[in-house]
Amino acid sequence: MEIYTVRSGDTVDSIAARTGADLASLLQVNQLEYPYRLAVGQSLLLLSAEETAKDPDPSGSLRSSGGYAYPFISQDVLEETLPYLNELSLFSYGFTAEGALIPPASDDETAAREALLHGVTPTLTLTPLDGSGHFNNNLVSSLVHSPSVQLALLRNLAAAMAEKGYLALNIDFEYILAEDRDAFTAFVKRTTDLLNQFEYTVTVALAPKNADDQPGTLYEGIDYAGLGAAANGVLLMTYEWGYSYGPPMAVAPINQVRRVVEYALTRIPAEKISLGIPNYGYDWPLPYVRGTTKASTLGNVEAVQTAVFYGAEIQFDETAQSPFFDYWQYGIRHQVWFEDVRSYQAKFSLVREYGLKGIGIWQLMRLFRAGWVLWEKMRQ
Repeated sequence: MEIYTVRSGDTVDSIAARTGADLASLLQVNQLEYPYRLAVGQSLLLLSAEETAKDPDPSGSLRSSGGYAYPFISQDVLEETLPYLNELSLFSYGFTAEGALIPPASDDETAAREALLHGVTPTLTLTPLDGSGHFNNNLVSSLVHSPSVQLALLRNLAAAMAEKGYLALNIDFEYILAEDRDAFTAFVKRTTDLLNQFEYTVTVALAPKNADDQPGTLYEGIDYAGLGAAANGVLLMTYEWGYSYGPPMAVAPINQVRRVVEYALTRIPAEKISLGIPNYGYDWPLPYVRGTTKASTLGNVEAVQTAVFYGAEIQFDETAQSPFFDYWQYGIRHQVWFEDVRSYQAKFSLVREYGLKGIGIWQLMRLFRAGWVLWEKMRQ
């Protein structure tokens, strides 16, 4: 296995000849399409034909992999991704102030059933999303301070999981009020204690803190130690440093990710921690104006195709361990930050370095084949 960075004048044929890589696998793994144009600075995962032909085997791995998907994920993407997964979290179920479940707008049974057929754990994701699609901390407050609402919700959850074939629950609550912190932890423990009796596992997604007293509405209601003890496992949401309305920067800079992991390990056992990894990038129009500029989301393969189309040279930030590039369109300069196999290698290496349980991808709707192949090689 080799990661190759494209240089000026390179072609897929010259790269294969120089490195001894199998040309067919180079094209297939890196999702290159005819006429196979490349961007200077683009990273390619190179494998032999024999290595490419090996089937993924999550069951025999030292580390687990999971990811979030909306129920309407394309069948082709789902079928290609499932062989690399141990767990598929379907996003998402909401709930009312009375504890009634609000199912996803589209059918989730098909994807859950497909996961089961592949030996992958289908996981119901529970979120306090309101009708506008935003996390509602008032809804969280009404739940965690009312034992009767909790009981109603837990009964409805158990019934839905049994009916639709779910084997696990992921609790993804964000913007929890500081005054709800302990009550939320108690709710997670109550949920875990109950669902474990039916052999369901419970995980909780955690905002990326780096200190107990980190200020901000995203962090103050999250107790790493308490939630790590209350749930069967946690997912660190180590992404969105670069985000839609923020200034251009890496989505998951490795220096910031490392700080979160190192803090988490002081509060939660390594074998309970999965590292969240983004499967997307952002395209910002410049100049950036806070409160006005909004970046558009794009996939990792799409980002490279954009660089190729506009003749942009891809750079690599060594501190963030993330690729980026600038291009011009209709007189407007753009800056794109995304993920590639180099940035994924840095994150996968962090999982190995600290002996973490595995990874969780947000989200699986776009296929990034080279990332999965790299993970399969590094997860052992």
